[in-house]
Amino acid sequence: MQSHSMDIRTSHGVMAVEITAGDGPDVVFIHGNSSSRRVFHRQINDVAFKKYRLISFDLPGHGESSNAFNKIRTYPLPGLAEATIELLQHIGANSAVLVGWSLGGHIAMEMLARSYAASGLFITGAPPVGSAITEGFRGNLMDGLASRGSMSVTDAAIFVRNVFGMSAEPFMNCAAMRTDCEFRGILSSAHRSEEKSNQRDVVGRTMVKTAVVNGRDDHLVNLKYIDGVPYSRLWRETCFRIPGAGHAPFLQAPIGFGALLSAFLAEVAWARDD
Repeated sequence: MQSHSMDIRTSHGVMAVEITAGDGPDVVFIHGNSSSRRVFHRQINDVAFKKYRLISFDLPGHGESSNAFNKIRTYPLPGLAEATIELLQHIGANSAVLVGWSLGGHIAMEMLARSYAASGLFITGAPPVGSAITEGFRGNLMDGLASRGSMSVTDAAIFVRNVFGMSAEPFMNCAAMRTDCEFRGILSSAHRSEEKSNQRDVVGRTMVKTAVVNGRDDHLVNLKYIDGVPYSRLWRETCFRIPGAGHAPFLQAPIGFGALLSAFLAEVAWARDD
């Protein structure tokens, strides 16, 4: 689909953004740790979504965006949520549907906690964690790679293989190596930790319709934990598990993922117009 790219200067950094030509409603895709907006290329180019204005961007310290101007301010989760909200204000996307993958899902939930007026929340690979964060995950997140500083070529290849499996593409290794070497360490540090929301509480009290979609074979998150979260507005009262997909179902099973996303967007759009 036709799209245009631009660089937008925010107080957090210069952020690279891609927007399709649809006339709305707005749908914002938020990528994960050490990745880039390119991971959503199947959805951005899917004609099933052509009527929406699709917005994807690179987080500070990722992809074609600059590193953060003030890394301690921006790289912790509250800062990433603030940067995303500021970016969306710049482009007039003040009530978008948020589609967040992995770290992007956690950013989306943090945005709700900061009163972003989302029309819908669609999260994948992002357990809504409370005070006991480890309950939402399995193991120690790839032997610490998710919080490591700079990545070697070998590190990047292992990271990408763990996240994307057989759906890995060469640009993903480049994205992992490009990520600011200070990002992962600051993200997992105690900086601004007192400002983080309890995401379990966020999805438990929000009035925003929430879709939870994961790969059935995701070995990074605790799917049983995700199923047991007390969501207040869970879409179709189901946490969906897509067969044949792991941590990145939008790439590993794009047809099944796209069908669920399309149905969710249609319901949200209908509710807005009603």
